[in-house]
Amino acid sequence: MSNKAVVLLSGGLDSATAAAEARHAGFDLYALTVDYGQRHRWELAAARRVAEFLGVQRHVFLNVDLTVFGGSALTDRLPVPKDRPLAPERTAAPVPPDIPITYVPARNTILLSLALAYAETEGAGDIFLGVNAVDYSGYPDCRPEFLKAFQELANLATKAGVEGMTAFRVHAPLLRLSKGEIIRRGLALGVDYALTHSCYDPSPDGRSCGRCDACQLRRRGFAEAGVADPIPYADDAAPNAP
Repeated sequence: MSNKAVVLLSGGLDSATAAAEARHAGFDLYALTVDYGQRHRWELAAARRVAEFLGVQRHVFLNVDLTVFGGSALTDRLPVPKDRPLAPERTAAPVPPDIPITYVPARNTILLSLALAYAETEGAGDIFLGVNAVDYSGYPDCRPEFLKAFQELANLATKAGVEGMTAFRVHAPLLRLSKGEIIRRGLALGVDYALTHSCYDPSPDGRSCGRCDACQLRRRGFAEAGVADPIPYADDAAPNAP
C-alpha cells in the first residue's frame, strides 16, 4: 500500500493545516500548487514556503489560466468585496443564496482533477485538501456532498480505479472544524502560520487587507483560538491579536 498523498497546497492556512494532517498520518507529501491567474498571487510564494517547511517529497507548480473565463473577483477585473458581515459560526448549511463574487467557477473541480492525475501517475491513492464547510465564504464546492461525488468520480474515471490498482480517497480533515479549531489543531501539529497567506486583495508589498472575507475569517479564527495572528495587515484599524 502506497504511503504517498497528494496535497493541494494553496499557501493558505487551511491547506497548510491539511498538509500537516497528512504528514501526521504518516504520508509522504506530494504537493500541487496551481497558478490559475489568481489576483492574490502572494499565495504562490506562501505555498513554496509551506512546502519547504513541511518537507514535501515533490512540489509541482502548474499553470491553468482561468482568467480566460473570468467570472470571479479573483480572476477578473471585479472588485473584491470588503467588510461583508460574516455568517455566524457553526452554520454548515446548504449553499447560501448570495454566493460571493470571489467564487471561482468550478475551481475545486478543476484542482481536484489535476490532483487526481498527479496522484494516479505517482501511485498515490490519497488526496488531501483544506476545504471547510463550517467557517467559509459560501462556496458550493466546499461541501461534503461535492467531495463524496468527486471521490466516486475518481474511482470511475481512472485506469487505476477501474483496474482495482488504487482506491482513491479524498480527505478533507478540516471539513467540519471552525477556523479557530483549525488554527489550534495546526499549532499542535507545529504549523508556522507566519508562512501562510490568506488575503484575496493584498497590498503591493504583500500585506493582507484585513477586510475581505478571507481576512475576516482568518482574524476571527485567531481570536477564537486565543493567539495572535503572525502576519502583517495593511489595515491597522483591526488588531491582529485577539
